[in-house]
Amino acid sequence: MAAACIGLGAPPTAIKLPQRACSSPRNQMSKYRRQRTAAPSRLIVRAAEGEAPAEGEAAAAPAAIETTGNNFKPVKDIQEIMKVLPHRFPFLLVDRVVELDYQKSAVGYKNITINDQFFPGHFPERAIMPGVLQVEAMAQLGGIMMLDPEAPAKEQFFFGGIEKCRFKKPVVPGDTLMMRVNVTKYNKRFGIVKLSAKAYVGPDLVCEADLTLAMGS
Repeated sequence: MAAACIGLGAPPTAIKLPQRACSSPRNQMSKYRRQRTAAPSRLIVRAAEGEAPAEGEAAAAPAAIETTGNNFKPVKDIQEIMKVLPHRFPFLLVDRVVELDYQKSAVGYKNITINDQFFPGHFPERAIMPGVLQVEAMAQLGGIMMLDPEAPAKEQFFFGGIEKCRFKKPVVPGDTLMMRVNVTKYNKRFGIVKLSAKAYVGPDLVCEADLTLAMGS
């Protein structure tokens, strides 16, 4: 039977097999290659994005990079932030608040640019945002979260302490410092607030600390 398949002089009594049953190694390899290249390469990209298309669905064109910036819709823009915080240039370090749960949690960010006033001195040959200002930015976000702009008596907050502070990566011009603060403890009688604060650039954690704020007027 094998002789009939590969055409090596079959005996007269050999059974003839249907032609499609005889498949040479070259034909099998060609069929295998066609099967491998049949699927569109776009499927890999969409699967990596967590949205594999259904069978027969046309692949969507990727979004243009210029339309994928970090222009998040504000919960508080810079004008509203300045109504809450007393800080002004060059020490106002929160550009926008994008999530706010009053006296519980907040998410906001600062866009880092070479025009920030601290870069000429830190450092002239390699611009890096000072770590203490990253902590200050997170504290200011905490103050926005805690202060009530509609309160009759104007409140303020003061730094009470910094614990477990760690800096993971440099923050440089062009970065967006995205920050989250969460209240872990609030003693209303004494006006003492404990915060868990973290700052990110993209997916990377760049700074974290436990902060204490003292609320007062």
